[in-house]
Amino acid sequence: MKRILFLFLFLSPLVLLAGDTLRVEVTNQYKQGVKNADIFINGNLFHTDSKSFTRIPVDGNNILKVWKPGFDTVLISSANAAASGKLVMQKKFSWTDLLTPMFYILSGGIWLLLIIIFAETGLFVGFFFPGDSLLFVAGILSTPLVESISLNTNNDFLNLLIISGLCSIAGILGNTVGYITGRKVGPAMFSWRDRFLFKKKYLYQAKEFYEKHGGAAIVFARFLPFIRTFAPIVAGIVDMDKKKFGLFNIVGCIAWVFSMLFAGHYLNEFCKRQFGLDLEKHLEGIVIIIVLVTTAPILFKLFFKKSNPAAGNHLAS
Repeated sequence: MKRILFLFLFLSPLVLLAGDTLRVEVTNQYKQGVKNADIFINGNLFHTDSKSFTRIPVDGNNILKVWKPGFDTVLISSANAAASGKLVMQKKFSWTDLLTPMFYILSGGIWLLLIIIFAETGLFVGFFFPGDSLLFVAGILSTPLVESISLNTNNDFLNLLIISGLCSIAGILGNTVGYITGRKVGPAMFSWRDRFLFKKKYLYQAKEFYEKHGGAAIVFARFLPFIRTFAPIVAGIVDMDKKKFGLFNIVGCIAWVFSMLFAGHYLNEFCKRQFGLDLEKHLEGIVIIIVLVTTAPILFKLFFKKSNPAAGNHLAS
């Protein structure tokens, strides 16, 4: 009996101490975890661990100061931190943010999304935009996107249809602009002299390729980074048939937009339901996977089919 009483008296302070602390997650505005952040409270210093969590004393009268280089300092009461269980730090802009799909959605909502889809498929400068991963993330964040333009139907499927329709229109118009641009500069290019980066024979090879496989090229180019920016321009340069280009432009854009948006939304819902995994917290890994998957066909052709002359000619076209 004495031993039990001793253990009770010994363990009670530890139990109370554990009950007076709270596990808090620290993230940035892109829902990425913030590791090694400093948290000051009552003269004590705490750090977030490798999973962006920390334990802090719970006292509604205390003020927490959260600091890390490259972020805005956060001041918040213990009561508010305890209520949400999460602290959000605003990351200062850096050029690497341009490769983060969430940056565009939080910065400009659906309007910036549409501009990027248009630019990536219609302008030379649009090749660096993360189109695939941006659409995938837009599918995950479909509700706030439609709310930003007051078109929330409170139905996930209808919300996705709205975003898909708008993005498809932007993509179709972008490709059309690229095609028209190519048709404008194309005739002059056939009279250019060969240079280090330009060979006239490539134009003829491209023209022959588009005459045979132009429809499939326009459709599948939508799913390939970099290629989707230049495919409509090259189609215009080699004077691909207007009606043929128009048909496959619509088919390819709708297939690309709908597959990416719906995959993002419903895959996230599936992972939440089956595994308790929120893909919003793993967007960096998802972006890397999407880039690897979409660039795999290009890398395969570059590194594994060079020994085949026929394949080399086909790739050059």
